[in-house]
Order: sequence, then C-alpha cells, then structure tokens
Amino acid sequence: MFLIPIALLAAFSLAGRPLPARAQHPDTTLAIVGATLIDGNGGAPVADAVVLVRGGLITAVGSRGAVPIPKGARVILATGQYLVPGFIDTNVHLSLYSGLESMARYEDRFTDIAIEGAQLQLKYGITSVRDSYGMVKPLKEARDLINRGTVPGSRLFFAGNIVGWGGPWSYTFTGTRQENLSLFQEQMNDAVAAGGGEELMNLTPDQLRVAINKYLDQGVDFVKYGGTSHAFFPAMLGFSEAAQKALVEEVHKRGKVAETHATSPEGLRLAVEAGVDLVQHPEFTDAPIPPDLIQAMVKRGVICSLLANLNSGKPWQEVEKKIKAKADSIARADSVRKADLVKVAGGDTLKTWADSTIGELLIARPVRARTMAEIARDSSLNGAIIGRRNSQALIKAGCITTPSTDNYRAQAPEFMRVPRVEHQAPGSGSILSIEGLVELGMTPSQAITAATKNGALAMRMADRLGTVETGKIADLLLLGADPTADIHNIRKLVAVYKDGRAVDVHRLPLKPVFYRPVARPGN
Repeated sequence: MFLIPIALLAAFSLAGRPLPARAQHPDTTLAIVGATLIDGNGGAPVADAVVLVRGGLITAVGSRGAVPIPKGARVILATGQYLVPGFIDTNVHLSLYSGLESMARYEDRFTDIAIEGAQLQLKYGITSVRDSYGMVKPLKEARDLINRGTVPGSRLFFAGNIVGWGGPWSYTFTGTRQENLSLFQEQMNDAVAAGGGEELMNLTPDQLRVAINKYLDQGVDFVKYGGTSHAFFPAMLGFSEAAQKALVEEVHKRGKVAETHATSPEGLRLAVEAGVDLVQHPEFTDAPIPPDLIQAMVKRGVICSLLANLNSGKPWQEVEKKIKAKADSIARADSVRKADLVKVAGGDTLKTWADSTIGELLIARPVRARTMAEIARDSSLNGAIIGRRNSQALIKAGCITTPSTDNYRAQAPEFMRVPRVEHQAPGSGSILSIEGLVELGMTPSQAITAATKNGALAMRMADRLGTVETGKIADLLLLGADPTADIHNIRKLVAVYKDGRAVDVHRLPLKPVFYRPVARPGN
C-alpha cells in the first residue's frame, strides 16, 4: 500500500547512518556534542550544545562549556547539525480497517500491518503517534510489542473505535445500507466497534457510564467519540449533551484523554462544552467555526489536531484548480466576466479569489435558486475551503495546535489502481503536515513546538516527553540543516534516537507487508 514518493524520498536525505541500537549499552552515557539545540519550547536555539543521555533519559542539557562530558561516554560529534525532539503525529490510523479484498486476504497479518505503519512513521523521525480509529486487538498487540522492545516502532497510543460509530461498513461510518453486507463485513464491523459501537447511542447517560468503562477495560489509551456523523453533509449530531458530559467525565476519572470527531459548528460546541481535551480536525466543519467558539476553545485549552497535510501544499493547490474550474463554469453559465467574479469575491488576485468559498461565488450572479442537491454536491470543495480558513483562524487565535494526518493503510498495493498519495502515507504525511502548519500561519519554530511539546501534551506525557530537557525521555532527531530557517529542513534527517537508542531507519520496516520501496534515481 505504501509507496515512498520519489520526490519526497529524494528530499528526505538520510545523511548519516547512526550506530544500530544493539551497539549501545544502556548504562553507557551518550553525549551528543556540538549541535544547535532546538528544544521544543519555542525559545532561541542554543548553539554548540551538549545533551547527555543515560538509561533512555536526558541527564543534562546546556552549552558545551556548561556541561562536562563524563569519562567513558559515547560521544556523537554533531557540529553543523540541529538537534530537535522526536516528532509526534496526533491522528493516524495504522491498522487495516477498510478495503474488503485487503481485509480478507490479510486477516492473519493485521498486527504486522500496524507494526509496519509504526515503523514507517519512525523511519521519518515520527517517534510517537496517536492512533484515533482502528481495530483494538492488533493495535494493542502492536503497542505492547513496541513497548517491550520486541520490535522497533513509533511509541503508539491508540483509541480503537470511534465510540458511537460502527466499523468500516456501518451506517454511521460510511452510510452503507446494512442488509447487503456479507457475514465477513459484519464480523469486521464488530471487530472494529469492539463493544463501543452504534448501540451506545441508545443508552441513557448512566448506562453510557457503565459501557464506556467496560470499553476502557480493553486497554485503550484514550477515547475518541462521534460528536457528529462521520463525513456526511449535513453532519448529524451524535450523543446528547448529557450523554457527552457523562462519557467525558468517565474517561477523565480513568486519567485518560477524551476527544471527539465533530464536523458541524454546533456539534463541535457541544463537545467543547462537555469538556473534551482534544478535537480531531476541528477545521473541517460544514460551516465556518464562529469566533466565540474559537475563543472558548482557546480559553479551555482544547487541543486542535489539524490536518495540515490536507489543506496545504499539493492538496490545496488541487483545490485551487477546482475552484478556478468551478468559477469558470459559473462565469460561462451566467455570462459574467471572471473579473466581475473576482471583484465580488473581494479581491483582485486569483489567490484572494480562491480563498473565497464556492457559496460566495455562486450567489454572486445567480441564474436561479440552487437546489439542496447542488449545495450537497459542492460540499466537498466548499468544505476544503472552509477547512483552510478555519485552520488559519484557529492558529491566529492561539489554539494549542498539533499536526495530524489521518493517514491510513487503505488497500493492499495489489488492489490499488494508483500509488498511495504521499500526504496520507505513514511518515511522509506527518512531515508534510508539520510543514503545512507554516503555510497556514505558524513560524517554523511554532510548528516544531506543535509537533513536539504540544504533541506530548495531547498524549498526557508533557512531563516526560516532547522537549529536550533534563529528566525527559530521549526521543531525539539530528537534522542536517536549520528547520527554523526553512521548515522543509525537517526532511534532512541525519539520525533518529528513541528512548536514547539510535534507530537504524534504513532497515525499516523489518517485515514489509504493504510497503514497496522505490529505487532512488540512478539505482
């Protein structure tokens, strides 16, 4: 399924091959010396820094003159390089949960597929991920194998099902009519729902408290619930206000993060008022998020996990092309000159024009009233434009932001008509999402903080992870160029350290399932 795009692979240069982890004794101090330190807190970089690591933890951080290097330490000379915390993607999907042919053929390799996804993330310097929708059993097995050190991979937190929804062929997830499903499809729906599916929407708040604790007992790391329907226009509200509050309270009692998927402004408002800690892709609502709701999210410290990979870079360029084609069509149908449409849209350049919603363009000179079916057909394109505007508004308002991708394993490569797009593939999508935050209004330093410190906050590990500070877990990246000067330099990966140990990323994934390597030019 996963093809590393040649363009990104070429840009993502692995300039140095770190020593494999097996050569590092856990009691030996590792000293990374001479790099410019970007610690994830957003402050000024520290030139010629020293970072000491022992037993998987950072034991000292400072300038070369302030931190003595212990005798016998293993010294990594990193002069001219840049040291940053390991990156965190707060919304991935590593397990296989869609594609009938793929699920049937690879049913006995679900855990291997999840591990492969975690290893592909690590290959790009994504040292931790949060899987927010997938199958509980293989994700739990993959997480535990990684945690025990049996296999390498990104640190994995998982939610399993999106509580209140069914599996990949359920009505709540895809709108699929249930009477035409095969037995295998029904079984896979149940395997993904894992007792936290559509039946929970019929429970009273008190009954839901019992059910959500039973779901938590399966070992999930956090809970994501359906505040609205999945991807329909218009989005339907999910749980009631009282039910959402009960669900969030029970999750918090267990010391875990409660988050939601809500794609209407009022669905989002109900979730925020219920006390959720995080909202996945809050920018993708069917209408702009009201300013007062954005301010409430800022005030409450709600984490915004943004799909910057989908509304920046090449995906956004494709949206702009569609906007232009749509506007040209409108202009021809209404005999209105393009210049008039640009003026109505409030700008005199194509870029300003493209940032206007299709709805604004359509009402500029209507020939007739639009039908609801026409509005629904335009909802995908209009939603992309709203998503970009919402992202910019959330960032500008100061919301706690993290990069996410919604990357998923999809079909096996033998069933795909075209190669997997890079912006939703494990690893490459995460890098593009971090870069996209800058296009949407962040500085490179802010984007790095979003991908490190804020990501750790989303994992409730801010006291242990996400910044280069004494006492923190030593998840570290060495880069060959300054990412604060150009965010695209996060592709110039020299070395990856997870839990203080060097990762031989050239070997990943260890047991390819869907992964198909692409030869470098000239090979």
